[in-house]
Amino acid sequence: MDSNKKYWKGLEELKQTPAFVEKSKGEFAESIPVEDVLNEAGLSTKTPRRDFLKALGFGVGAVTLAACNSTPVHKAVPYLIKPEEITPGIPNFYTSTFNGQSILVRTREGRPINVEANPNAIGLNQGTDSGTAASVLDLYDESKLKTAQIKGQDVEWSKLDSTVIAALNAAATAGKQITIVASTVNSPTTLAAIAKLTAKYPTTNLVQVDAVSYSAIIEANKNSFGKAAVPSYNFEKANVVVSVAADFLGTWLAGEEHTQQYIKNRDYKSLKNGKMSRHIQFESGLSMTGSNADVRIAIKPSEEAAVLISLYNAITGSSLAGGIAAKRAQTAVTLAAKELLANKGAAVVVAGSNDINIQTLANAINSALASYGSTIDLDNFSKQHQGSDVAFSQFLTNANAGQVGVALFLNSNPVYDYFKAEDVKAALKKVDFTLSFSQRADETASELTAIAPTNTFLESWGDASPKEGLFSIVQPTINPVFNTRQADQSLLVWAGDTTDIYSFVKNLWTSTILAGSTKNWNSVLQTGFEYKGAKTAASYSFAGNVEAAASAAIAAAKTVVGEFELKLYESSALRDGRYANNAYLQEVPDPVSKVTWDNYAAINPKDAEKLGLGEDATVTVEANGYKVELPVVQQPGQALGTVSVAIGYGRTKVGKAGNNVGKNAYPFASLVNGTIQFVAKATIAKANTIYQLAQTQTHHTIEGRNIIRETTFAKYLQDPNSESGRFTDKHKTYDLWNKYEQPGHKWVMAIDLNACTGCGSCIVACNVENNIPVVGRDEVRRRREMHWLRIDRYYTIEEDGKEYTKEADIEKLNSFENVTVVHQPMLCQHCAHAPCETVCPVLATVHSSEGLNHMAYNRCFGTRYCANNCPYKVRRFNWFNYWNDSRFDNYLNNEFTQLVLNPDVTTRSRGVMEKCSMCIQRIQAGKLHAKMENRKVKDGDIQMACQQACSANAIIFGDANDPESEVSKALRNERVYYVLEEINVQPGIGYMTKVRNTFEA
Repeated sequence: MDSNKKYWKGLEELKQTPAFVEKSKGEFAESIPVEDVLNEAGLSTKTPRRDFLKALGFGVGAVTLAACNSTPVHKAVPYLIKPEEITPGIPNFYTSTFNGQSILVRTREGRPINVEANPNAIGLNQGTDSGTAASVLDLYDESKLKTAQIKGQDVEWSKLDSTVIAALNAAATAGKQITIVASTVNSPTTLAAIAKLTAKYPTTNLVQVDAVSYSAIIEANKNSFGKAAVPSYNFEKANVVVSVAADFLGTWLAGEEHTQQYIKNRDYKSLKNGKMSRHIQFESGLSMTGSNADVRIAIKPSEEAAVLISLYNAITGSSLAGGIAAKRAQTAVTLAAKELLANKGAAVVVAGSNDINIQTLANAINSALASYGSTIDLDNFSKQHQGSDVAFSQFLTNANAGQVGVALFLNSNPVYDYFKAEDVKAALKKVDFTLSFSQRADETASELTAIAPTNTFLESWGDASPKEGLFSIVQPTINPVFNTRQADQSLLVWAGDTTDIYSFVKNLWTSTILAGSTKNWNSVLQTGFEYKGAKTAASYSFAGNVEAAASAAIAAAKTVVGEFELKLYESSALRDGRYANNAYLQEVPDPVSKVTWDNYAAINPKDAEKLGLGEDATVTVEANGYKVELPVVQQPGQALGTVSVAIGYGRTKVGKAGNNVGKNAYPFASLVNGTIQFVAKATIAKANTIYQLAQTQTHHTIEGRNIIRETTFAKYLQDPNSESGRFTDKHKTYDLWNKYEQPGHKWVMAIDLNACTGCGSCIVACNVENNIPVVGRDEVRRRREMHWLRIDRYYTIEEDGKEYTKEADIEKLNSFENVTVVHQPMLCQHCAHAPCETVCPVLATVHSSEGLNHMAYNRCFGTRYCANNCPYKVRRFNWFNYWNDSRFDNYLNNEFTQLVLNPDVTTRSRGVMEKCSMCIQRIQAGKLHAKMENRKVKDGDIQMACQQACSANAIIFGDANDPESEVSKALRNERVYYVLEEINVQPGIGYMTKVRNTFEA
């Protein structure tokens, strides 16, 4: 059955603006300059067919002959002595760690080319975030430093060492501090190396500071429970989740691990058992987490404390002053409190603010709900975020007072990411000797005396302890590409310890971490981790002053109230900006706005109307004495009177891809009561410039077709087939195609819309695996992005319980605050009756005996008939040779960076059509591996790149001819439907209806 809801991708589609209507008529954004091309050949559109073909034939022949004469010869040189561990064509896998997650690194002929989750690891063993998937590209970044530097000049490491040791000795003699300023350090090896330096120079101290601070959580837990730690959250144990501005599925704390937990109560297996958690979200900007909530309430940043106070009152029967006044929010708080109380011990409330008082209110609520020891674990705590805003402020004070003799910066860039960069610069000038371990001369490193560039994680020995009792190994997969040296090794050298870093790590593990373990060093290198086991999670009694916290939080909120309230947030791809030079991350679309290559000011469409903002408008945003001009995104779901801006952009010294992309939003922040606040009172004024954002969302309109299926959990329980709307249930279909048996394999896919969060990690993983080129901002503006997989984001809207289905009705709404969102991964559907195959004049796209739609690139000459005939719009045309054309704003166009390419997948050139191949190279490798072991392919042997990257397990791939395969079971689910099934193309990908556990009247 057709849904009565109206779904739309963007405001231009909803309002059917003239520009949108005009562009949607054609297959491509720009008309093809046929006349110009023919004129260059001495022809015109009136040229007779015979003359045209003669000219075309001569042109092709001439180009071919020219290519034959000019193509360079590259001779293949075989191994003189083949390394024992390398077999050409066969990948090697190494365990390692990235950002605390245990991973597997795939190498080919000694080159790391892919990163994926370690499936046997503790914690996050399924999927990665987009940053992890793209991290392999940073190894091949040419903008990194090639050797050590002093005052901007390359020097030998021996020269740097003698200079640093002299500075350390001078500081020690003068009794001055030697301060290591670092982002969170949870590596036992790094801490041990720092301890070695401290033993030699007792005035050494470690100051940990994170660009995105969680110090309020640490301080609030210290005050509330006497436990200064960031807890671990167990969302899989929560029947009810209430979030107040915490993007816990995206960037808040351990987003990917939270997703893995959260989805266990919401995927098709859980629903099959009649269980689904309920998620209520209060927030100002539409976050990825908010877009997945069952109920979402738009509030201003100044109302976050009020929501928590109302929630606390409703749960405990208290009467604290300052509760939320908005009617819709009041209703949601009342219903949420009722649900939370009914699920005591199986509920959790999280808050995203870095305000100690707001975190104290959240602690009080969770204590009343008996969450500690169940959904919140303070004993097996996280070690990922230990930065202290107070400690860094004290460092600046000490430096200004001339008390710091040496300052060493490790994974820290405060000249860029501290809200008062000039204060940092002024303090550094009063330090006798400064050094950074940065891999590049970034904003901070370029201000310092020396740079000791460290290795990437792919070139390093080391470890991490992301959680209490869990230790993960880092081992190199390649020798250092440049003349860099691991920071830990540098610290040992300066401490007078001659131990090489491998021996240092091995000795530390064998003597301490593996003491009493059944594992030895070699087995750890294979498994990648050591887990001491979980402690019993205790319940904690709240000992804080909730009345004082509520009063202080309300007082702080009043300082934010203004014409507009500004909220800063992390983008899910660039995060705090340290990976801004990664072109894969710059080009992955934002999960909500679908903008690439820029940050922007997101405001409610009604606010944009009041400000007189049209398409491609810009505004000047001013807050905390900082002013910057930003392009505008009219964002449905944004709270009225608020503006959201992403941090992580505006880098000036990061590299070719990231320099001057977007604007730096960190200066909007402020230090309040010892913690960095990402909210502020703001003013917005219309600017006179026009700026077109590179936004992918409305490149492919659905023309009003019934693409999305959505139902409520209550309806699903009554009828599991609710709203699935399968065409074949009510209509007889007729075939014009011959039917063929597929006795071997039949490769198909199932996608659970209830599990997909829209994060985009699958897009990056697909890009890396399949050599998909980055095209840059200008090409994306022209609708020429090359992603084989996209995630379509659909809005629908309701207000006061009424669904709005007509454009005229929607225009009458007071706001666009109350939108709901569905994320739908869209890729080649590998149709059994593929409409692309029938129109290709050269059989470049054909169907395989195993149910896949193949592309023969050397046959394709770019008629683009297949793209025109594809109802899903999932084919991509190479307008240029993106891998080798220097015009595109990324750093992939050089032979060194192209070492990241997967040799199992050909790189496509100009004039060729391409699309998802279902990772055919992985299918063939899986079949070959099974053949070598003289057995049949087992379910799970073959995983797609997108499937492997998905922490929500939303993508399921396998053999439909195996009735016991996971994909076969998934496709037998009552919620499964096929997109555009009514046109009888017989797609090979089934989608599961989106289910929301909304409040029932």
